[in-house]
Amino acid sequence: MNITIIGLGLIGGSMAIDLRKAGKSTRITGVDINATHARRSLELEIVDEILPEGDALSKADLVIITIPVNSITALLPVILDSIVDKTTVIDCGSTKHKICQSVQNHRRRNQFVACHPLAGTENSGPDAAFAGLFNGKTNIICDSEYSSEKSLGIATQVFETLGMKILYMEAEEHDRHVAYVSHLSHVSSFLLGQTVLDIEKDEKSIFNLASTGFASTVRLAKSSPEMWAPIFEQNVEHLGQALLEYIMHLQRFHYHLMKKDTKEINRILKSANDIRRVLEGMPTQSPAP
Repeated sequence: MNITIIGLGLIGGSMAIDLRKAGKSTRITGVDINATHARRSLELEIVDEILPEGDALSKADLVIITIPVNSITALLPVILDSIVDKTTVIDCGSTKHKICQSVQNHRRRNQFVACHPLAGTENSGPDAAFAGLFNGKTNIICDSEYSSEKSLGIATQVFETLGMKILYMEAEEHDRHVAYVSHLSHVSSFLLGQTVLDIEKDEKSIFNLASTGFASTVRLAKSSPEMWAPIFEQNVEHLGQALLEYIMHLQRFHYHLMKKDTKEINRILKSANDIRRVLEGMPTQSPAP
């Protein structure tokens, strides 16, 4: 199978590594506007070759798009215009509604499968790619009713090869859920990091007090702004609502803290402890953004 991967960072690179290992007859062509990433992907033998987008699309049986979501929205219609009838296109964007909307009436919509593999780290670029990133994780396929049986079959085969479980959702439902369990946590991490950095300007010793708890809480703040700013923008409605609810909880906590109401603070903390029940019921897996 000839696979073209557009975007050779953590996700695209890690997919290439595992797909190459799984299929001896698989040939991976890379496309990336970042010349350094393209060159490094060749040096690391993540891809077999780097080609211009048009050349890479013309020979592809499968196209996997792993670029920021605003670029996916702009590029996806062009890609569907350029492919032939045999080609299936998969995206890996962290939002789905606007992406699906961008090709809703495209004549090749049935050759596109909207996906979100729930895997990743805070690192980016081809040097961050590694084997096994997706194993045991979950991939979401959205609006599957608009994809052909053939394209769905190919997408399913790809993600099963990567060792992923597959769930199906409507795009709008997907975006609502990830606003709470993914996007909100990234906003919190970025802004906690910014808050501490602002204090650090005046109090240089503050990071001497940083514990492993601080490091784990702000880990996501090391994620790529070029990737996450467009995600926040595309999911503004659902993320905005999630932020309002989060701010409400912060304000309530602040009120009881200022009142020195230890009993109520203890109740809030105990209530929040119930998240342990949810997390302990989840399969063990490495952190994902």
